[in-house]
Amino acid sequence: MSRLIVTSGLAAILVAVSSTFPSSAAQSAPLMPPPEKIVIDLVNVNGSGCPAGTAQVAVSPDNTAFTVTYSQYYAQAGRGTKPTDFRKNCQIALNVHVPQGFTYAIAQADYRGFAHLEQGATGLQRANYYFQGMSQTAFVNHGLAGPMDDSWQHTDTTEVESLVFAPCGAQRYFNINTELRVNAGSSDPDKSSFISMDSTDASINTLYHFAWKKCP
Repeated sequence: MSRLIVTSGLAAILVAVSSTFPSSAAQSAPLMPPPEKIVIDLVNVNGSGCPAGTAQVAVSPDNTAFTVTYSQYYAQAGRGTKPTDFRKNCQIALNVHVPQGFTYAIAQADYRGFAHLEQGATGLQRANYYFQGMSQTAFVNHGLAGPMDDSWQHTDTTEVESLVFAPCGAQRYFNINTELRVNAGSSDPDKSSFISMDSTDASINTLYHFAWKKCP
């Protein structure tokens, strides 16, 4: 089990919410993150896109977010590929320990990678997020179309009124499900296409931004 310690501070990217649950008007009032340290346990990493040892979690420099880094996360289709290569996924379970009296939600997630898609081929990046014991949210889908040979970047943002917070007084794992797909479509069967969560240094830094709320 990997353990991270986060020291919370203010950042412009933080989506802040109020200290009361019922009033939607109050929910727009800013709330500073808790001053105490936050501990994150990486409980489980599983999936064809993140074999053992190829995904890591780290703390962002401003201490208001966390980053998941992948090194072997890519899907491919076309010449020389296996039938199962067109789809890769990764499921991550995190245990986020926050100071008493606070709860959190994930307000934004930033993904980036690289895609080589032949004419007629398409790619898909998708993700959803949910707390243990709660209903899964709908997948957020981002599509790509060939011809393409370039980096990509996608952002999932949740409006303040739609944020799903961890239940107060209960310890629930936060689950992140991501997926990459490639469809060869009408592309040249002698060529291959791929999409990866991958940057110039062969890793993708996927950033998840916290939003905070006080428990009643």
